Amino acid sequence: MTGSGSVAARPVIVIAGPTASGKSALAVDLAVEFSGTVINADSMQVYDQLDILSARPSPAELARVPHRLYGSVDASESCSAGRWRQMAAVEIEAAWAVQRLPIVVGGTGLYLKALTCGLSPIPDIAAEFRHQATALLGQLGEATFHQELAKRDPVMAARLATGDRQRLIRAFEVSLATGRPLSDWQNEPLSGSPVAARYCTLVVLPERQKLYAGIDARFEQMV
Repeated sequence: MTGSGSVAARPVIVIAGPTASGKSALAVDLAVEFSGTVINADSMQVYDQLDILSARPSPAELARVPHRLYGSVDASESCSAGRWRQMAAVEIEAAWAVQRLPIVVGGTGLYLKALTCGLSPIPDIAAEFRHQATALLGQLGEATFHQELAKRDPVMAARLATGDRQRLIRAFEVSLATGRPLSDWQNEPLSGSPVAARYCTLVVLPERQKLYAGIDARFEQMV
């Protein structure tokens, strides 16, 4: 999908796939071959204090080619898909400006969808509504909070498990702030890509045994 506007679409490589599938190594290899800049699309690796837990690229990999949006957000802050999308658009434009190929890599599907397809036009939600929803969850407990969400947004409540606290709070805060269920907002047309890009998506899907071996090896490195 390309961004809107009269500017000619320029190439962006998108690499997706499960954890430990070799996405980062492929991104670095392509960046070396085609003068690329690797742009992170992993919702854990974007935080600065989670380098070990998120298996951020090694110092050797970081030194080979430019990497962007790794450890860019303080762990005390929230990096929504909308916020990441804005940051990624800036980095893509910056790569193009110096004649480098943007290579977006990560396993967070919502981030990638936000970049390539856009987001539903949900207005910005003031922090006070998240605080209210979080406090109510703490007061009522997960099961009763889920029931309260079902009164406001039965579609989202049916989709979400009782223990999915982050998404339950998000659905509740949107309903609380806008007076409309999140599921209604999600049915609105998507906004489109924030950049005039021609996306080429590569999905890395190794054989299951190789994937399991890769996950085991990564766990050993983290420990």
